[in-house]
Amino acid sequence: MERSERGERILEVAAELLLAWGYGRVTIDEIARRAKVGKGTVYLHWKTKDALLLTVVLKAKSRAQQRHLARMRADPLEVLPSRMMGAYYGDFLAEPVLRALYTDDVDVLGRLNDSARKELADLVALGDRVLRRHLEVLREHGLMYADTDVRHQQYALMATATGFFTAEALLFDRAPDTPEIRGGIFAESVRRMLETTPSHDAAAAAAPEVIALYEEFERHSAEEMRRQLRD
Repeated sequence: MERSERGERILEVAAELLLAWGYGRVTIDEIARRAKVGKGTVYLHWKTKDALLLTVVLKAKSRAQQRHLARMRADPLEVLPSRMMGAYYGDFLAEPVLRALYTDDVDVLGRLNDSARKELADLVALGDRVLRRHLEVLREHGLMYADTDVRHQQYALMATATGFFTAEALLFDRAPDTPEIRGGIFAESVRRMLETTPSHDAAAAAAPEVIALYEEFERHSAEEMRRQLRD
């Protein structure tokens, strides 16, 4: 088995156990046994259990980010916050690791969330800057209202997203029947809150800079995954 293939298999098993057992019960021994490698082989790839499980989280976020980039490249209207967040909602539902992360699921993540906040602080700060510049670009092209502070718009967007994500756990018995309906409500809420009448030409003009922002963020994410690997 090639080194990269072996590493991917270890990550798959680690993700499965993290979701099934939670951070506290997952051990490197059990990951190695289920991945059919030696315990030492796991440590050849990652220095610690935290480094391995942080990579699991980063991989889940990277998959969502790559889908986001693909959507924007295919259709410039995907740079609009309503389209972006509606699609992120679908990614959130499809990726159990993201659901645990965004809802701060202590049963699954345990103290890994604390570790992630420390280890990934620079990446999170970069993500905030990327999103703010994204919104500024849309304002410059007349795709978003510009009558309030962009920082307030960013906060409103993230607070709305947090509300919809946590509602999956807190309001599951009162939510509309399908994820598509809930995602549509989310997208429409964001559209009404932030966006002017969409223009395909304006979106096409804004898209290259927005895409470049997220490509740069994805490069930094890849660098962070490499940093978690044992040298």
